[in-house]
Amino acid sequence: MNSPIRDYRTLFNYDDFLESLKGTKLEPWLATLPAQIDHGLCSQRFGDLPMWLGALASLPEVETDEVELKNGVTLGNRQGLSASLQAQIRSALEQLIPWRKGPFQVHETFIDTEWRSDWKWDRVLPSLAPLAGRTILDVGCGNGYHCWRMLGEGAKQVIGIDPSPRFAVQFQMIKHFIGEAANNAYSQRSAVEFLPVGIEALPKNLQAFDTTFSMGVFYHRRSPMDHLRELKATLKPGGQLVLETLVIEGGLGEVLVPEDRYAMMNNVWFLPSCETLLAWLKKCGFRNPRVVDINTTSTEEQRATEWMKFQSLPDFLDPNDPSLTAEGHPAPMRAVFLAESPK
Repeated sequence: MNSPIRDYRTLFNYDDFLESLKGTKLEPWLATLPAQIDHGLCSQRFGDLPMWLGALASLPEVETDEVELKNGVTLGNRQGLSASLQAQIRSALEQLIPWRKGPFQVHETFIDTEWRSDWKWDRVLPSLAPLAGRTILDVGCGNGYHCWRMLGEGAKQVIGIDPSPRFAVQFQMIKHFIGEAANNAYSQRSAVEFLPVGIEALPKNLQAFDTTFSMGVFYHRRSPMDHLRELKATLKPGGQLVLETLVIEGGLGEVLVPEDRYAMMNNVWFLPSCETLLAWLKKCGFRNPRVVDINTTSTEEQRATEWMKFQSLPDFLDPNDPSLTAEGHPAPMRAVFLAESPK
């Protein structure tokens, strides 16, 4: 049997991407990045990795001559595909269940993901600095759904990072179909790439990105100040941070620190009020921090589907009072913050 490293290297081609970093502010990363990719995709913790790689390898080569990334992620063929090809594609994609971020239309298969990530994108996008021509980092990108939407807005290069091999394979499945079709409508294939690493893998004080996104990550970090400093270090002078996280109602200094679980998640550490997080951003040196959206997560936006068959938000709330979590905390409310790195 092939080793995991050999298997993934036949399916994940990072050569063009790594070459694209030469002569850029990201070039210092080349000293460590290839080994970090190997480590991220070969973790012994993920016993299903050979099956996921097998599913990726089983995807048929088909022409994708319709690529829509601005209003969604929709990939198709004007002439349609045979029933056997459709079944082969769907079978491969189903082996990567659960699919959490999306949705995706992959030829005739609609992947109805747990999250309606397109709704979040529609709330965030109007407030952002224009993404056209920008170099972007998406921290904790999941399977890369928002990375494709960033390319749809004309980004020059998007790098998504997330340490999950499952998400890496899901991203490669979508990239398999987008392939060279993205060259004509958007830019080179290597303009969007997923790296199976956490933010700790980046060189210190890189200052390489025009925009850095951190959406749905902050409350999973044990040290919120350290995470804010890590994010700031990724940005060019004047670059924009886009931070989306769980918050609570309250004034300056108020923070919820769940003693045990929050909405049945055991890795939630800090839920600040908006005023508190604005103060933290200022303390870490960001300019002009502001809140551009506050939204209570609905059970229409996050729910179980045939592509994510496990428990989801409806199961995490108090059945008698949906304004509370199962543990009695305030139900999930999310806010989007923008701020800039000093020039």
